[in-house]
Amino acid sequence: MKLADVDLTNPDLFQQAIPHETFEFLRREAPVFWHEEQDGPGFWAITKYADLKFVSRNPQTFSSERMGALLREPQPEQLPFMQSIMLNMDPPRHRQYRALVNKAFTKRMVENLHGRIRDMVTRLIDDVIERGECDFVDEVAAVLPMQVICEMMGVPEEDRRRVYEIGNQMVGFDDPDLQEGDRMADHEGQQAAAEMFMYATKLREKAVRTPGDDLATALVNAELEGEKLSESDFNFFFLLLLIAGNETTRTVTTNGTIALLDNPDQHEKLRQNPALVDSAVEEILRYCPAVNCFRRQTTEEVEIRGQKLRENEKVVLWYPSANRDEEVFHDPHRFDIERHPNEHLAFGVGEHFCLGSNLARLELREVFSGIVTRFHELERTEPPRRLRSTFINGIKEMQVRYRPGPRLGT
Repeated sequence: MKLADVDLTNPDLFQQAIPHETFEFLRREAPVFWHEEQDGPGFWAITKYADLKFVSRNPQTFSSERMGALLREPQPEQLPFMQSIMLNMDPPRHRQYRALVNKAFTKRMVENLHGRIRDMVTRLIDDVIERGECDFVDEVAAVLPMQVICEMMGVPEEDRRRVYEIGNQMVGFDDPDLQEGDRMADHEGQQAAAEMFMYATKLREKAVRTPGDDLATALVNAELEGEKLSESDFNFFFLLLLIAGNETTRTVTTNGTIALLDNPDQHEKLRQNPALVDSAVEEILRYCPAVNCFRRQTTEEVEIRGQKLRENEKVVLWYPSANRDEEVFHDPHRFDIERHPNEHLAFGVGEHFCLGSNLARLELREVFSGIVTRFHELERTEPPRRLRSTFINGIKEMQVRYRPGPRLGT
C-alpha cells in the first residue's frame, strides 16, 4: 500500500468492511495524514489514540461548531441548523446545554430503567425465539434501543416504528437502500429532519399538557440561565437523542454478535460464564465501535507529531483506528472478552463524551445476556448487509437461525 492509495472518503470501501489494514498503515507511516478530498477541501486524518484524545480535549483549538462534526462538507445554508444541535457546539455554549441535559438525564433515571430494560429484552426475544430464524437487525438489535428511547421520551407505541424509520433515513445519507433515489439529496435530508421536528413539537405539547415521569417532561421543565428550553431547543435534543441513542446501540449489538460468531471460543466462554458480560461489552465497544469518525476544524495553527496544521483546516478523528492502536492495546486485532485494561474511545473523550454511555452500557449488558443465554446454535444464514457509510459502522440486515426455544414472558 502507498499513501496515494488511501481513500477514507469512499463509502463503498466501508460497506465492504472497516479498512483496518489502511488504518494500521496510516498509524505506522503517517499518523497525522493530509488526505485529499474530491468533494471537499481535504483533511488531516487522525488515527492514533493519543492524538485523538489530544484533539478531543482541546475544543478551543479544534472546533465542533465552525463546520459541524460530520465528515461531509455542510452547505452554508445548513450550517446554522447543524450548529443548533449539541453535537456541533463548542464551549461555553456546549457546556451550558450539556449541564441542562445532564440534570434531566440523571443516573437515577437510568437506574430506574434497569428492570424495564430487562423485561423489554425478554419480550423482544420472546417475539422471535419460537420461530428459529429472524432478521437479527430489524427484530432484535433495533428493537431495544428504539423502545428505550421512545419510552424515556414518552413516545406512544403506535408512533415508534415511524420514528425509527425517519432516524434510519437521516443516518443513511450515503446508502441508496435507505433513500428514495440513488443518493439522498439535501432536500430529502431536510424533509426527514422536518418530519422529526414536527413530531418532536407534538411530543413537547403533550408533555406541557399532561406532564409525566419521562425525559420529555423533564426537558420541558429544565432551565438554561433562568429560561426554559425553547421549542427548537427541545426539538434539536429529541433529534440528537433519537439518532445517537438508537442507531449506535443497535449497531454495536449487531456488530458485537458478529464478533462473537466469528470468535466461537469467546462466544462459548461468555455462554459458559455470563458474568463476563461487562468486560465482553467493553471489548465489543472497542473492537467494533458504532461511529467511524467525527470532524473538527482548527481555530489556530497547531502542531501534532511534527505536522503543522494551519488555522481553519479540517481534522477527522477515526475511532476504529484509535481503538486498535498497537501502542495502547496488546494484540489489538484479537477479540478478547476478558481484555484488561480496556480504555477504549468508543464513547469519545473530553468535551463531547457520550451523555448516554451509562444507558448504552446497561442496554448492551442486558441484550447480550439475553442473546448468549437464549439463542442456542446461533448462526448466520447469509452474509450481513452492511450500511454504505463512512460515518456509521452499521449493518442493515442479518438473517440468522437458531434452535427454537420457549417464551419466558406472559
